[in-house]
Amino acid sequence: MSTKHADASPPQERYTHGHHESVLRVHAWRTVDNSAAYLVPHLRPGLSLLDVGSGPGTITIEFAERLAPGRVVGIDASDDVVAQARDRAAEAGSPAEFRVADAYALDFPDDTFDIVHAHQVLQHVADPVAVLKEMRRVVKPGGVVAARDVDYVNVSTHPRLPGLEAWAALYQRVHRGNGGEPNAGPRLRSWAHAAGFTDVTSSASIWCFASQEERDWWGGAWADRATKSSFADQALEAGLATREDLEFIRDGWLRWAADDDGWLGMPHGEILARK
Repeated sequence: MSTKHADASPPQERYTHGHHESVLRVHAWRTVDNSAAYLVPHLRPGLSLLDVGSGPGTITIEFAERLAPGRVVGIDASDDVVAQARDRAAEAGSPAEFRVADAYALDFPDDTFDIVHAHQVLQHVADPVAVLKEMRRVVKPGGVVAARDVDYVNVSTHPRLPGLEAWAALYQRVHRGNGGEPNAGPRLRSWAHAAGFTDVTSSASIWCFASQEERDWWGGAWADRATKSSFADQALEAGLATREDLEFIRDGWLRWAADDDGWLGMPHGEILARK
């Protein structure tokens, strides 16, 4: 994600999740099948793709495998994360390219890529319509802009533990305080229309975590985020939570992970917008 327009003052935004190990662990879990299945029917060898907000590059590298010999480029605002993605690509022998870039001012000519993709990105930017306009600019006529984002307000858990209820309320406040929209998924279609798209197909999908392995992994990651990541720092700095509040949330995630009946559903909105 990025924080400046090509022709305006930078909007006030910060990346809510930061780049703590617990965050990158979740990013590394993402694949095309679990995070971009709605785009799979449009992937063909030889097509070019730009992955906006590519993070550590797991999805990007898989795109490169599926689209070879087509060009695949991942961009992110973080130098450290781009360096990690390059290392991951080198280890995998992947031709995927990675560079530091600004989502509000993409350094590519008009009509460059067949596909422009963004996963869990538009929820974090202060002006998602401006980012979508840039994505539209660099996609070829007839090409597709694909985006997928969470709807955090409708994340469901069982059991409904007080610690997770506290997390849900705090997450909304921290995310909005950083200039983003935590419930971006249902808004993607309207943002795409505002960005100038007229041919927009909408869909939805869900991440579900219920097995012991899934609960240990997801609950453990959020237990760490609640007390050690940028999310925790931002909540404390803004006076939205105390250290005791964050420990209460951490304990809630660990209790949920340990419950054999534990279940979590995280809904996502998706769009395929044609230029």
